[in-house]
Parts: sequence; C-alpha cells; structure tokens
Amino acid sequence: MSATSYSGVLSQTKLLGSNLNCSTHRRFPTSCRLSEGSLDLEKSTSRVFLSSCSSTSDKRNGMLGRSHHCSTIEKRNPVGQTFCSLGVCTHSRVDVESNSHATEERVGVLLLNLGGPDTLDDVQPFLFNLFADPDIIRLPRLFRFLQKPLAKLISVFRAPKSKEGYASIGGGSPLRKITDEQADALKMALEAKNMPVNVYVGMRYWYPFTEEAIQQIKRDRITRLVVLPLYPQFSISTTGSSIRVMQNIFREDAYLSRLPVSIIKSWYQREGYIKSMADLIEKELTIFSKPEEVMIFFSAHGVPVSYVENAGDPYKDQMEECIYLIMQELKARGTFNEHTLAFQSRVGPVQWLKPYTDEVLVELGQKGVKSLLAVPVSFVSEHIETLEEIDMEYKELALESGIENWGRVPALGCTSSFIMDLADAVIEALPSATAMSTSRNTSEAVDQDPMRYVIKMFFGSILAFVLLLSPKMLVAFRNKLF
Repeated sequence: MSATSYSGVLSQTKLLGSNLNCSTHRRFPTSCRLSEGSLDLEKSTSRVFLSSCSSTSDKRNGMLGRSHHCSTIEKRNPVGQTFCSLGVCTHSRVDVESNSHATEERVGVLLLNLGGPDTLDDVQPFLFNLFADPDIIRLPRLFRFLQKPLAKLISVFRAPKSKEGYASIGGGSPLRKITDEQADALKMALEAKNMPVNVYVGMRYWYPFTEEAIQQIKRDRITRLVVLPLYPQFSISTTGSSIRVMQNIFREDAYLSRLPVSIIKSWYQREGYIKSMADLIEKELTIFSKPEEVMIFFSAHGVPVSYVENAGDPYKDQMEECIYLIMQELKARGTFNEHTLAFQSRVGPVQWLKPYTDEVLVELGQKGVKSLLAVPVSFVSEHIETLEEIDMEYKELALESGIENWGRVPALGCTSSFIMDLADAVIEALPSATAMSTSRNTSEAVDQDPMRYVIKMFFGSILAFVLLLSPKMLVAFRNKLF
C-alpha cells in the first residue's frame, strides 16, 4: 500500500459562492478544483484545528482501493440541518464501541458507482462481473448456480462488440477517473462546510471494488459512514445491488456490523440536483438558432419490465417524477419546450421499459422534429452510454431519421452546484446513521440447506445440458441476446 499524506491547519470557513472548475474528457467537464478566493476565511472568529489528510492508493491481491482522507483532532458537530433527506435508509440503532484511546470522530463517505474497464483487455472480465450479478440477470432460485457459467458465456459473446465501443471512446471507460475527481471535489466541499471526512470510491463491477473500499473503511476505523450512490434514482440493479453487497460484508464482520451507517437511497428530488440539471439544459438550448423549437429528449438507462412489475422496482416512477420536476423548474424560468422520455441500453430477449430511445428518435424524425437536445438524465458521469451510445449511435440515427440539429447536455460531473448539493445531502443524512441490520433473510437461509442444494444441482444440470449442448438452442440464444 502506498500513501501520500500531509498535515495542515484548518480555520473555520464560510462558503461564499465557491466555484468548482473542471477540465474535460473530450468536451465535457470532469476534472474539478475549487477556484481561488471561493472561501471566505473568518480570521477574527476562527478556531484552529490540526488536521491530518491523506490520499491513499491500495493494491493487494489485484484489488485497488482509493480513499480521500481528512480527519481532525478536535471533535466538532456537523454544520447544517439535523433531519434526514428523502431516500435515507435507516436501521435499528446500535452504537459502535469506541476505543479507549480514540477521542475523535472519523466520518466516512462511500461513493458507489458501476465501474468500467480501464483497458480493452478488461472488457470481457468486466462484463463477466456484470452478468454474474444476480440483480442484473435474475434467475429462478433453482437455477442460480448457473449464474457464473451463464455470465461467462454472455461475456465471451458480447466482448468483441463491447471492445469496439470502448475503442471508439479512447480504449477504456473514463468512469473511474471522473468518480475519483467527484470524490476529491466532495471532500473539499464538505471541508468548506466544516466537516472533515474520508471519501471512498467503491465500484460494483471493476476496480476499485466496493469490497475493497469497505475494507479500507474498516482499517481507517471510521466511526460513522454515509453511503452515497451516484445514481439519482433507485433501482434494484444499481443502488440495490451495491447495498446487497454491503449488507453481506457487514453481516459477517463484528466491527462493521456495529458501524452507524446512513444510506441515501435516492436523491433525484433534491432541489440542488433539479436546478443543476435545469442549468445545463438552459445553457445547451442557447446553442440552437431557435431554442424555443428544440425538443428536449430525456434518455434514461432502461431496466427489464419484470423488475418493475414483479420485483417492485421504483425506478420507473422515480424517473418520471424526476423529469416532471426538471420541466417544472424550466417552466418557472420561462422555458416551455416540448419534451419526451425514452429508455436506452436494453439487452437480451426480455421486454425492457418503453419507449425505447432508438425507436423514439425515428418516430420524432418522421413527425418532422428538426432540432433535438438529448439529456442523459440517469447518468452523472460521462461513460460509454453517453460518449458512444448517445453521442455516436443515437446521433447518427437521429440525423438519418430527419433531425437536422442535434445537441447533447453533458453529464453533471463536477458541476459546482451539484457537488455542493451532494455535500448538503451528506450533512443532512449523517445524524440518522445507525447500524445495518445483520439478520439473514429467508431466501438466503433456504440456500444454506444442503439437501435443497443437491436437488437444485441435479435438476439444474439436466437443464443446462439440454440448453447448452443443443445447437438450435445455442443459435437462438446467441441471436436473441446479441
């Protein structure tokens, strides 16, 4: 493990219109810093705190972790409201036992994201991790032991096409770099609000994995943790999957099982987020010669319909409410453009949320829409779904369908107002931190029954033999899934 550390003296500060500036991945902002002069130091009333800060890069057994550290010797209460924002998940309260030698509180913030391959060689193992997740491909319990073999099969078939996509945006995903920059910006924003924290990044399907970030949190002896998924809307396939991983780890660890945790499950309704989205849309509309004629086209990542109808996923309802709130904010500012919502990135033979982005683009062209502004509403960072799928595939399809003027709103990235609102969300959520539940649910308990496992293996193996060794079934599977 390598680490770079520094110590310094922090004065109480008051935030005065701080400005987070960003460099760009291609043409969209990702790299962040606070502009000089954005903080007003109240020298006459300042209290001095000795702080110890570090940025840690950890690599063991092929697992990489990144954390952004800042702790203070003197314990201070957080600034801001003491109530929880909408979407904060709480559990029965159990206090963490404090070490006799520890007098300071160590607050941690864990940012959760999807992850992405850093190089083209990483694409196939990344896809395997993705499809091996039972929250992505939901198999009946009897056949769940086939999850990994099926994930291997799908990842091998899909890797060549996916590599082409990643090659077109530079040979890998920029998601890790952008998320690290968001973590740095959030840490600075919280420090400006007199809340020193350690900020960690945990990816679900690639480095740095969520599991490694959690182990770093344990090593740092964090005393209270806020979990902030970088997905505005909740879905069992994104935030839900990462929370499940956390619960499994925390349940098996004596220290973590007592750690007070507050999970911000969704934050699409937050005023700061809504206004930040409206700001970006307004700015991009000014690029068009006739802004009032532009169709605002919200494109969200889709999920299978079964997630919503059978598993109770609130994603569709939250997405529709999010679009309503953004449009209400735009109307309050005098922007009355028409808008529509569609869902992208579907895969496989099952039905996904409709309408589909590609089909709607063709329909809009046929209806005579000439100017369109694409808004990637479910993404806060640039990655392959924005840089390749929207910027290349959907743009080309739109122009072929008769749309003449194309624009795209950048992802929020490190936008100042967005980062500051995330900092406020952390401050508001912290007082509700309680220990995560350690109970095992019924389905997990059933899976531990050895006789049931033998029965599942027997009948599942017969089904796997029929499916995987039948040439007709294999050809049909490949055609429908890829």
